[in-house]
Amino acid sequence: MIYGRVALIGLGLIASSMAHAMRAGGLAGEIVGYAKSAETRAVAKELFCDRVCDTAAEAVAGADLVVLAVPVGAMGAIAAEIGPHLKPGATVTDVGSVKQAVVDAVAPHLPAGVHFIPGHPMAGTEYSGPRSGFATLYQNRWWLLTPAEECDAQALARLRQLIEAMGAKVDTMDVAHHDLVVAVVSHVPHAIAYTMVGVADHMRRVSQSEVIKYSAAGFRDFTRIAASDPTMWRDVFLTNKDAVLDILGRFAEELFVLQRAIRMGDGEHLHAYFTRTRAIRRGIIEAGQDTAAPDFGRAPPPAKEG
Repeated sequence: MIYGRVALIGLGLIASSMAHAMRAGGLAGEIVGYAKSAETRAVAKELFCDRVCDTAAEAVAGADLVVLAVPVGAMGAIAAEIGPHLKPGATVTDVGSVKQAVVDAVAPHLPAGVHFIPGHPMAGTEYSGPRSGFATLYQNRWWLLTPAEECDAQALARLRQLIEAMGAKVDTMDVAHHDLVVAVVSHVPHAIAYTMVGVADHMRRVSQSEVIKYSAAGFRDFTRIAASDPTMWRDVFLTNKDAVLDILGRFAEELFVLQRAIRMGDGEHLHAYFTRTRAIRRGIIEAGQDTAAPDFGRAPPPAKEG
């Protein structure tokens, strides 16, 4: 056991997966949860929480670790509510995919003696809600921490121990660098996916049935990404807008070069460009962050009987 009591504020995919992983590994003595929805609280009590509370303030009372797993836009209000009720010496972390906005929203509300260590698990699926979690979500995935220079070393080591015990790999970086990195590897790819699905939606020359029927190619993967939680991604783009706009600008420049090569029939440029980008995919597989299995590792549909 690493923490005696863990409070999960927000009970969707990330928090529920943490709870399942902690239970499977015996990493927490008690898991307490809070969510705004009574229905979500009921599901959490049934599936993975030892106890659920009607308020966030009640949930964090006596907790050794508090995990803020709410949309980035809700972090400030939650931090203001729980601040006066936090146990001295407790650690507060979060799972938001933007860090500067979370630090600005949360840190002012935390009392002295409470250790704030912002975090970001680089794991997820297109599903959300308390029923979507599973214990192995974090296996071999990166979990980024952005501790301040004055962060307590013992508190950081303890949180790292928990994360690694759930199967993840931990790295630390400063807040600004984190927000730029995730703009490249997560935020802008989501923006592009949303845009491509939006383009298909507005193409009057292609019927909806054809888009669905022939989506076994690249478009299908755009739709998987674009199915992610809309509230979370609205907040991500609004709170990390500088980094996202920077990378979108770079993307637009790359796209212009690609357009020109296609227009000019520059096959040599296209082949060299695609060769370089293909190497990125191989690097991801070699790093253990995806599979080289056919169909991106998806299980084939069950065979029909008869």
